[in-house]
Amino acid sequence: MSMSMSSFGFLPFLILLIIGSCVGRPLYPLPSTVSDGDKQPLQTSRPYNLAHRGSNGEFPEETTAAYMRAIEEGADFIESDILASKDGVLICHHDVILDDTTDIAKHKEFADRKRNYVVQGVNTTGWFVVDFTLEELKTLGATQRYSFRDQQYNGKFPIITFEEYISIALNANRIVGIYPEIKNPVFINQRVKWADGKKFEDKFMETLEKYGYRGSYRSKEWLKQPAFVQSFAPSALVYVSNLTDLPTILLIDDVTILTEDTNQTYYELTSDSYLDFLSNYVLGIGPWKDTIVFPTNNYLDAATDLVARAHAHGLQVHPYTFRNENSFLHFDFHQDPFNEYDYWINKIGVDGLFTDFTGSLHTYQEWASPLSSQNKDGTSKLVKKIASLIASFKRG
Repeated sequence: MSMSMSSFGFLPFLILLIIGSCVGRPLYPLPSTVSDGDKQPLQTSRPYNLAHRGSNGEFPEETTAAYMRAIEEGADFIESDILASKDGVLICHHDVILDDTTDIAKHKEFADRKRNYVVQGVNTTGWFVVDFTLEELKTLGATQRYSFRDQQYNGKFPIITFEEYISIALNANRIVGIYPEIKNPVFINQRVKWADGKKFEDKFMETLEKYGYRGSYRSKEWLKQPAFVQSFAPSALVYVSNLTDLPTILLIDDVTILTEDTNQTYYELTSDSYLDFLSNYVLGIGPWKDTIVFPTNNYLDAATDLVARAHAHGLQVHPYTFRNENSFLHFDFHQDPFNEYDYWINKIGVDGLFTDFTGSLHTYQEWASPLSSQNKDGTSKLVKKIASLIASFKRG
């Protein structure tokens, strides 16, 4: 069901923006104060609309505004990358460096904090999240990653914590799942140490357990608070599979790239023998979409058999990342993201889609496979209205 800004409430949104600037304070009370019985359930009849870092086509990624917008637009799950601050607080941020998506370059007080570390075998220079406390990170403003997207919100929203992200999902007025990633666990465990001797993966799972995230896929517990746990690191997922029965997803990068932990290529990880091994630990895979259908000169080649083979092993497939801009759309789709959604859902047969534009995916799905007769009636009325307008235009 689509939700307008008025239905979500502008006043709570404004209050959240104010509260969001407070250090270490959840955006809402935790656990949720909203009764589960009053919430619309998660839809499970069509591929999942996965809000990639929130609705970051509109707002800076991994911010309160991006996640709330995604919920407003109809996302089934809000996705986040989880890292750790110097003082061991789990935060939402995609890159291990702060350079590309915060205004840290404007903070002269941190000019001497630039470092060079090896990340996944690559010498990387920048301001690293692991060199800043949460209090310091909260002084930074998030910025839009892509210059061709709306820049008006740059610097207006702070970095948020894992707990704040959870609070946004739990306090939505319908059931909204979370899809957090154990991001760069090898690097984080090298640079951040916790007093109790536990590691990043332990802290990550303890947070989910603390706020009631448990249960196998589609179990009663899971449907109450849905969550997928994802990572590019296969050993991290094998490790957490012994800590939880939550469904896990192995992310798949470009087939030539090595994993950060097992030193295998992602090509090796998509072999039948490895998919068979994975099926004991994960619910599915999350491949970069160009590893499923390779492009040549921005046109799609014939699809590989990766989706079919994954399904044969009982694995779901949630590819990334779907973006509306022409620079990300292959020529086959004629500058129309609806054509791309149709191709991946109906021809390739994926089980979920990571998108920067949750609203457009939701609109497509409500048009193509509405969840209720009420939606069907609404769609029918809209089609009739459009037809009437076209007819009157022709008569004129």
